[in-house]
Amino acid sequence: MKFTAACLLPIIMFFMSCSSSGNKKIMVVVNGGSKVDEASKTVTANNGSGTETKEMNFTDGDKIALQLKVAGKQTAIDIPTNGYYILNATNDTVVGSYVNYAAPKAPSDSFLVIKQETYKKSIDSLTQLIQGKNISAANKNYFVPPHTAVKVTDNATAIVIAPFHQMTSIEKEGDKDPEVYRFYTADEIRVKIEKQKAFTIAKPAVETEKKKH
Repeated sequence: MKFTAACLLPIIMFFMSCSSSGNKKIMVVVNGGSKVDEASKTVTANNGSGTETKEMNFTDGDKIALQLKVAGKQTAIDIPTNGYYILNATNDTVVGSYVNYAAPKAPSDSFLVIKQETYKKSIDSLTQLIQGKNISAANKNYFVPPHTAVKVTDNATAIVIAPFHQMTSIEKEGDKDPEVYRFYTADEIRVKIEKQKAFTIAKPAVETEKKKH
């Protein structure tokens, strides 16, 4: 049985790799030209083009202090307990949420019957997300400002889909549903909002009448 998720094949291998190398896994979101040194626990951010992700794994049972270097300034980023974290080393906010891949999937042509009200609710939800509203562990949604880290889950083997990745599939292992989280940059969400707004605009009555004839 397969579940759809947003990710390229190399990224599946990247994120689905087990955390045998560490109980603390950190997905570092960086711009091009940035450097991640696991040995020295240091992330040196660069404002290069594009957004990419790198991974850090640690077996240390105690709290870990990473050093984030941005524009000559150094900030300590604490990773206190075991689990999966996202460290945002870019200048754009990163947001995301839990994805329930056990839920029934809508048919591929379902977009034809989606009502304007549904889009409006989605736009409202996405807008609140990038504004950091209604963010909580209970809601399983996440707001990661620039140069900060947020814990996603206690499960270091969870699948975390990085910003700017496309659709593919994830295998279900036995009877256990995959634990999946999907993340975007705030800029990605703004683009999604603008696209959805186009579907909330009612078509002129004249155009509707023409289609009836």
